[in-house]
Amino acid sequence: MYIVVEGPIGAGKTSLSRLLAERLDAELNLEVVEENPFLARFYEDPARFSFSAQVFFLLSRFKQLSRLNQGSLFAQSVVSDYLFDKDFIFASMNLRDEEFDLYRELYEQLRPRLSTPDLTVFLRAEPDLLLGRIAKRGRPFEQAMDPNYLRTLNHHYDEYFRSYRANLFVLEAADYDFVEDPTDREKVLSMVLERASVPAAPGRAASPAVA
Repeated sequence: MYIVVEGPIGAGKTSLSRLLAERLDAELNLEVVEENPFLARFYEDPARFSFSAQVFFLLSRFKQLSRLNQGSLFAQSVVSDYLFDKDFIFASMNLRDEEFDLYRELYEQLRPRLSTPDLTVFLRAEPDLLLGRIAKRGRPFEQAMDPNYLRTLNHHYDEYFRSYRANLFVLEAADYDFVEDPTDREKVLSMVLERASVPAAPGRAASPAVA
């Protein structure tokens, strides 16, 4: 079983991924964010650093997910806190003209080599909720993020998943506090595992995760 949790910045992807991986005793695949040397500079000067930041993410994510294709994906269940296609969502926002054309050529060469998830969970969240969670987790390079950037990002996520063809479960992040509320946590885990056709019988207790 290969499950992906996806959504805009601050939606709670990593928190839910950790809970699902613990419940399923699955391998947890987490996105590498802080290791991108261009990311902080991108938030300061998007026009100058967007291509470098995006290509770093594209190759880093491909390398991570390729490892799953080489055997461990079929040895046990895997839960990932990102979808490879998220890279294209961000690139379509941040890149223009020849840079986007070059990026798209790279992306189209790499995408067919990766497996499609058995289930993708889309965590939707409005910008106000996202901004609050971003402030709470305290990554320095995210603190000056423009709310309009998040609104645009939300729109791009909605447009992408409106035509998503694989198994998809849409979850409104504002409706459930699966980090702090045990009742909400069990409800969300049960809904996701039912959609993934995984028995939801209680196993090892899932501990709260950091959003």
